[in-house]
Amino acid sequence: MFVMTQLLPVLVPRLGLVPTYVMGRLWIWQLATYMFLHGGMFHIVFNMLALWMFGTELERIWGTRNFLKFYFVTGIGAGALTVAFSLLPFEFAQQLQLSVVIGASGAVYGLLLAYAMYFPDRQVYMYFVFPIPARIFVAIMGAIAFFSSLGDAGGVANATHLGGLLVGYLYLKSARMNPLLELRYQYSKWKTVRARRKFDVHAGGRSDDRHPRIH
Repeated sequence: MFVMTQLLPVLVPRLGLVPTYVMGRLWIWQLATYMFLHGGMFHIVFNMLALWMFGTELERIWGTRNFLKFYFVTGIGAGALTVAFSLLPFEFAQQLQLSVVIGASGAVYGLLLAYAMYFPDRQVYMYFVFPIPARIFVAIMGAIAFFSSLGDAGGVANATHLGGLLVGYLYLKSARMNPLLELRYQYSKWKTVRARRKFDVHAGGRSDDRHPRIH
């Protein structure tokens, strides 16, 4: 999709998310297609790296079907909230109405929220340098998105990021996912702890790194 947007830029306003078109022309497919478009190589690489870093473990716990369901619900929900945000009676919100929103960041932010809820104390490297707990990392990213959405964000759709966080939280709290997922999560965590204990015994002592780090 990145290659197509570079070769056929005329498709961007049709497949990207333009709130005015969604509301006025009923181009509701944009709520899904915008996730597959990216503005540059760095944009798509960053999103895919985050998807790999935070999505792999969640997919193992949930299963592929539930993972994809969560991914698309948060992505589409983030797009819908972006449209709703653009209708607010504030200039910083209304400037979104004719903007073209592209990228999978809404869904990725939903995955970040889910990761922090499942592994709140897991160490994540902020900007690949500073190790902080996942729950703090998501809180910082959410705060940045919130305050940035109140002004000129320099081309970044922060309202979509906030939408991904909100939809992800509501989705997980609504218990729509299979109730067996919690049992799978607990079993996965038990296996991890058991494997770590075996490693400690063979290593002759406890490992100093009790929390896996994300690089």
